[in-house]
Parts: sequence; structure tokens; C-alpha cells
Amino acid sequence: MPTLAELEATIATVPSALIAFSGGVDSSLVAAASARVLGERALAVTAVSPALAAGELDGARTVATAVGIAHRVISTDELARVGYRRNGADRCYHCKSELYDRLAVLARAASFAATFSGANVDDLGDWRPGLRAAAEHDVRHPLVESGFRKQDVRHTAADLRIPSADKPAMPCLASRLPYGTEVDPATLAQIDRAESALKALGYRELRVRHLGDVGKVELGDADLARARAAADAAAAIRAAVLDAGYADCAIDEEPLRSGSFTGIRHIPLAVT
Repeated sequence: MPTLAELEATIATVPSALIAFSGGVDSSLVAAASARVLGERALAVTAVSPALAAGELDGARTVATAVGIAHRVISTDELARVGYRRNGADRCYHCKSELYDRLAVLARAASFAATFSGANVDDLGDWRPGLRAAAEHDVRHPLVESGFRKQDVRHTAADLRIPSADKPAMPCLASRLPYGTEVDPATLAQIDRAESALKALGYRELRVRHLGDVGKVELGDADLARARAAADAAAAIRAAVLDAGYADCAIDEEPLRSGSFTGIRHIPLAVT
């Protein structure tokens, strides 16, 4: 297993760095290690747009404070990019291009020597068009360079008592749309309302997939088991999704697999 010392040695190869900081466990570990090595010469930057789920910015602020890194919030406008709005298989490329363009401007203005991402080794085996955008902007991936896989990240983050150590993955809201379904602010807001309502019910790991008038709910293993065990859970889930503006609701019978949605993966179980 790679060590924190190896990660810190990788970070120490630069005199200063911006960290693309979502508040998820990966970027949180990079931010924490950067704060330890670079001190005031490290800055965590969180991008805000309609694709950011409610509560994520507050979570990022909490982590930044906990790990002792300076934190800045910027706005991005990926919806202004045609390639992003049309939501092809390369959507993440256009999103990350927007982010890294903005970070490059900030890095030049404030004389930061490098920009770091939170990508880990496991991400290299996934469909990650955002990594192409990172390469085009000379973004470095300290976790990849140090050999960290996701389980290594979580283990080290827990050792450091980083608040997001066990935080479920939370990709941008646009990932809830099937490829080819255009991304627009109203749809993103509808998805966010539905997911926020389910979180208010106590569910922690979830997605609401946007299938036109149907909101398809996917739950992580523990949450799905809880929903199956409670007699009134299906009705409460359905009410939450309908209140968000969907005409119908479906609950996937299989547990959530983050990053797997490129269309309809299963025939969903309709809840009535």
C-alpha cells in the first residue's frame, strides 16, 4: 500500500499548487497532504455551477477547515459549452475543460506553479474523458503518481481523520442524465430536489436517474436493504420523487454502481 509520505514527496516536487477540490475523499486527501507540505502555498478551489448538488459546497468548506488549507470558491459555466449541453459520451471532457480553463487563469494570476486533481489509479481504468482535459492543461494527479487506489485513499484519509473519509462518491448532477439527453438548468434542479428529499429521508448513497418524466432511484447496498426492510419506504421514496416534479418513480432492484449510467442499465421496478 502506498504511504502518506510517498504522496507528500510527490507534492513536494512543486513550490505551490492549486487543488481542484470537490470535497470528496480523493481531492480531500490531496488537499490535506498539500496543506501539510506546502502550507500557505496551497489553495483548494471549489467550482460552483448548476451541476453541483446541494450541500456539496458546505461539505467542501468543512473539509477545508478541518485539514487547514486555504479555500476559494469560483463559478464555472459549463452550460455555455455546446459539447457539455448536448451530453455526449465526452460530456466530462467539456466540463473539465471549463474547470481547468478557469483554474489556469487563477494559477497565472496568483503565480501557482501547478494544478492538482484528485484522480486516483482506479480512475485510469474507467471511462474518464475529463483526464484528457487534464492532460491538455498540464494538470497533475498526485494520487496516481504515488500509486493510490480508492481503498488506499479512504484508508489514509481515515488515518488523518479527514471528515470526508467515508463520504460516498457524488459526481455532478449531469451524470444522472442518459447520454444524448440535453443538459439544462431546470433538469439539474429537478434532480437535485429529488435527491435532496431522499437524503432528508436518511438515505446516504443514491442517485435519481432522469428518464424523462420518470425519476429512477438507485440506492447503495445499505440503503437498498433498509428500503426493502421498511414497509412504508417505497411510498416515501415515491412521494419524494414526485414532489420534485416527476410524473412517475421507479426503484432499481439492483444496488447503485457509481459511474455505470450510460443509458437504462436495468428494467426498473415500478413503485405504486
